[in-house]
Amino acid sequence: MKPYVIAIAGPSCSGKTSVARALAAQLPATIFGLDAYYHDLSQLSLEERAKFNFDHPDSLEAEMLSRHLHDLAAGREVVRPVYDFATHTRTSRTETLTPREYLIVEGLFTLYYDAIRDIYSTKVFMEADHDTCLPRRKVRDIAERGRTEESVHHQYATTVQPMADQFVIPTRKYADLVLSGSAPVDESAAAVLAHIRRTEARQAK
Repeated sequence: MKPYVIAIAGPSCSGKTSVARALAAQLPATIFGLDAYYHDLSQLSLEERAKFNFDHPDSLEAEMLSRHLHDLAAGREVVRPVYDFATHTRTSRTETLTPREYLIVEGLFTLYYDAIRDIYSTKVFMEADHDTCLPRRKVRDIAERGRTEESVHHQYATTVQPMADQFVIPTRKYADLVLSGSAPVDESAAAVLAHIRRTEARQAK
Protein backbone atom coordinates (compact mmCIF):
# COMPACT_ATOMS: atom_id res chain seq x y z
CA MET A 1 0.00 0.00 0.00
CA LYS A 2 1.24 3.47 -0.88
CA PRO A 3 1.04 5.84 2.09
CA TYR A 4 -0.69 9.19 2.23
CA VAL A 5 2.20 11.66 2.48
CA ILE A 6 2.03 14.75 4.72
CA ALA A 7 4.65 17.52 4.56
CA ILE A 8 5.36 19.82 7.50
CA ALA A 9 7.79 22.68 6.84
CA GLY A 10 8.76 25.86 8.65
CA PRO A 11 11.64 27.68 10.34
CA SER A 12 13.78 26.07 13.03
CA CYS A 13 11.78 25.53 16.25
CA SER A 14 8.49 26.63 14.70
CA GLY A 15 6.73 23.50 15.98
CA LYS A 16 7.17 21.06 13.08
CA THR A 17 8.26 18.06 15.15
CA SER A 18 5.64 18.65 17.85
CA VAL A 19 2.82 18.72 15.30
CA ALA A 20 4.24 15.67 13.50
CA ARG A 21 4.29 13.71 16.76
CA ALA A 22 0.76 14.83 17.65
CA LEU A 23 -0.46 13.64 14.26
CA ALA A 24 1.40 10.35 14.58
CA ALA A 25 -0.39 9.77 17.89
CA GLN A 26 -3.69 9.82 15.99
CA LEU A 27 -2.70 8.10 12.74
CA PRO A 28 -0.90 4.88 11.77
CA ALA A 29 2.08 6.92 10.61
CA THR A 30 5.82 6.86 10.04
CA ILE A 31 7.65 10.12 10.77
CA PHE A 32 10.40 11.00 8.31
CA GLY A 33 12.68 13.77 9.62
CA LEU A 34 14.94 15.47 7.11
CA ASP A 35 17.58 16.10 9.79
CA ALA A 36 18.97 12.58 9.31
CA TYR A 37 20.31 13.64 5.89
CA TYR A 38 22.87 16.24 6.90
CA HIS A 39 26.23 15.61 5.24
CA ASP A 40 28.73 13.72 7.36
CA LEU A 41 31.41 16.19 8.53
CA SER A 42 33.72 13.70 10.21
CA GLN A 43 36.55 14.69 7.85
CA LEU A 44 36.56 18.20 9.33
CA SER A 45 37.95 19.38 12.64
CA LEU A 46 35.47 20.15 15.45
CA GLU A 47 36.11 23.87 14.93
CA GLU A 48 35.40 23.61 11.20
CA ARG A 49 32.23 21.60 11.82
CA ALA A 50 30.92 24.23 14.21
CA LYS A 51 31.31 26.87 11.48
CA PHE A 52 29.41 24.83 8.86
CA ASN A 53 26.19 26.35 7.52
CA PHE A 54 23.57 23.78 8.52
CA ASP A 55 20.73 26.06 7.43
CA HIS A 56 21.45 26.07 3.69
CA PRO A 57 19.62 23.53 1.49
CA ASP A 58 22.99 22.20 0.30
CA SER A 59 23.76 21.04 3.85
CA LEU A 60 21.51 18.04 3.25
CA GLU A 61 22.30 15.10 1.01
CA ALA A 62 19.32 15.89 -1.20
CA GLU A 63 19.79 13.06 -3.70
CA MET A 64 19.67 10.35 -1.02
CA LEU A 65 16.80 12.13 0.72
CA SER A 66 14.78 12.22 -2.51
CA ARG A 67 15.50 8.58 -3.31
CA HIS A 68 14.46 7.42 0.15
CA LEU A 69 11.31 9.52 0.17
CA HIS A 70 10.22 8.24 -3.21
CA ASP A 71 10.84 4.67 -2.06
CA LEU A 72 8.75 5.20 1.07
CA ALA A 73 5.99 6.90 -0.94
CA ALA A 74 5.94 3.83 -3.17
CA GLY A 75 5.51 1.58 -0.14
CA ARG A 76 9.11 0.35 0.12
CA GLU A 77 11.17 0.44 3.32
CA VAL A 78 14.49 2.27 3.45
CA VAL A 79 17.65 2.10 5.55
CA ARG A 80 18.87 5.58 6.35
CA PRO A 81 21.73 7.16 8.32
CA VAL A 82 21.57 8.29 11.95
CA TYR A 83 23.00 11.74 12.58
CA ASP A 84 24.71 12.91 15.78
CA PHE A 85 24.08 16.63 16.28
CA ALA A 86 26.54 16.90 19.15
CA THR A 87 29.47 15.99 16.89
CA HIS A 88 28.00 16.93 13.47
CA THR A 89 28.72 13.46 12.12
CA ARG A 90 26.85 10.37 11.02
CA THR A 91 27.03 7.52 13.45
CA SER A 92 27.90 3.95 12.48
CA ARG A 93 24.26 3.00 13.10
CA THR A 94 21.45 3.02 10.58
CA GLU A 95 17.67 3.15 10.94
CA THR A 96 15.14 1.12 8.99
CA LEU A 97 11.94 2.96 8.14
CA THR A 98 8.89 1.01 7.07
CA PRO A 99 6.04 3.01 5.52
CA ARG A 100 2.67 2.76 7.20
CA GLU A 101 -0.68 4.09 6.05
CA TYR A 102 0.56 7.67 6.53
CA LEU A 103 4.01 9.16 6.05
CA ILE A 104 4.77 12.45 7.84
CA VAL A 105 7.75 14.35 6.42
CA GLU A 106 9.09 17.21 8.56
CA GLY A 107 12.05 19.52 8.31
CA LEU A 108 13.26 22.96 7.29
CA PHE A 109 13.36 22.14 3.59
CA THR A 110 10.38 19.81 3.31
CA LEU A 111 8.77 22.09 0.72
CA TYR A 112 12.02 23.39 -0.81
CA TYR A 113 13.19 20.62 -3.12
CA ASP A 114 11.32 20.35 -6.43
CA ALA A 115 12.16 16.65 -6.69
CA ILE A 116 10.03 15.67 -3.68
CA ARG A 117 7.29 18.28 -3.53
CA ASP A 118 4.96 16.40 -5.86
CA ILE A 119 4.67 13.36 -3.60
CA TYR A 120 2.80 15.25 -0.84
CA SER A 121 -0.97 15.09 -0.51
CA THR A 122 -1.13 17.59 2.38
CA LYS A 123 1.44 20.39 2.64
CA VAL A 124 1.73 22.34 5.90
CA PHE A 125 3.83 25.37 6.79
CA MET A 126 4.38 26.25 10.44
CA GLU A 127 4.70 30.02 10.70
CA ALA A 128 6.65 31.54 13.60
CA ASP A 129 8.71 34.71 13.89
CA HIS A 130 12.29 34.81 15.10
CA ASP A 131 11.27 36.17 18.53
CA THR A 132 9.36 32.91 19.00
CA CYS A 133 11.88 30.54 17.46
CA LEU A 134 15.13 31.77 19.05
CA PRO A 135 14.14 31.13 22.70
CA ARG A 136 12.92 27.65 21.76
CA ARG A 137 16.11 26.97 19.86
CA LYS A 138 18.20 28.06 22.82
CA VAL A 139 16.41 25.68 25.18
CA ARG A 140 16.63 22.76 22.73
CA ASP A 141 20.24 23.17 21.66
CA ILE A 142 21.60 23.66 25.17
CA ALA A 143 19.65 20.70 26.58
CA GLU A 144 19.90 18.26 23.66
CA ARG A 145 22.91 19.24 21.58
CA GLY A 146 25.49 20.41 24.08
CA ARG A 147 25.58 24.02 22.87
CA THR A 148 26.32 27.13 24.90
CA GLU A 149 23.97 30.11 24.99
CA GLU A 150 26.59 32.22 23.22
CA SER A 151 27.03 29.68 20.42
CA VAL A 152 23.26 29.40 19.91
CA HIS A 153 22.88 33.17 19.58
CA HIS A 154 25.86 33.39 17.22
CA GLN A 155 24.61 30.58 14.97
CA TYR A 156 21.10 31.99 14.92
CA ALA A 157 22.28 35.44 13.89
CA THR A 158 24.82 34.32 11.29
CA THR A 159 23.04 31.42 9.56
CA VAL A 160 19.71 30.34 11.06
CA GLN A 161 17.84 33.62 10.65
CA PRO A 162 19.24 34.73 7.26
CA MET A 163 18.88 31.25 5.73
CA ALA A 164 15.31 30.92 7.02
CA ASP A 165 14.47 34.28 5.47
CA GLN A 166 16.11 33.31 2.18
CA PHE A 167 15.22 29.63 1.74
CA VAL A 168 12.60 28.43 4.23
CA ILE A 169 10.01 31.18 4.60
CA PRO A 170 9.52 31.54 0.80
CA THR A 171 8.35 27.88 0.66
CA ARG A 172 5.22 28.99 2.51
CA LYS A 173 3.69 29.62 -0.93
CA TYR A 174 3.55 25.87 -1.61
CA ALA A 175 1.54 25.04 1.51
CA ASP A 176 -2.09 23.96 1.60
CA LEU A 177 -2.25 25.04 5.25
CA VAL A 178 -0.33 27.80 7.02
CA LEU A 179 -0.53 27.33 10.79
CA SER A 180 0.72 29.42 13.67
CA GLY A 181 3.69 27.94 15.48
CA SER A 182 2.40 29.66 18.62
CA ALA A 183 -0.98 27.90 18.54
CA PRO A 184 -1.62 24.86 20.77
CA VAL A 185 -0.13 21.77 19.17
CA ASP A 186 -3.39 19.83 19.44
CA GLU A 187 -5.24 22.56 17.52
CA SER A 188 -2.66 22.52 14.74
CA ALA A 189 -2.75 18.73 14.52
CA ALA A 190 -6.55 18.84 14.33
CA ALA A 191 -6.40 21.32 11.44
CA VAL A 192 -3.99 19.07 9.55
CA LEU A 193 -6.12 16.02 10.23
CA ALA A 194 -9.21 17.83 8.93
CA HIS A 195 -7.37 18.67 5.70
CA ILE A 196 -6.29 15.05 5.33
CA ARG A 197 -9.85 13.82 5.74
CA ARG A 198 -11.17 16.32 3.18
CA THR A 199 -8.47 15.32 0.70
CA GLU A 200 -9.11 11.62 1.23
CA ALA A 201 -12.85 12.18 0.68
CA ARG A 202 -12.15 13.95 -2.64
CA GLN A 203 -9.75 11.23 -3.74
CA ALA A 204 -12.34 8.55 -2.93
CA LYS A 205 -14.92 10.04 -5.32
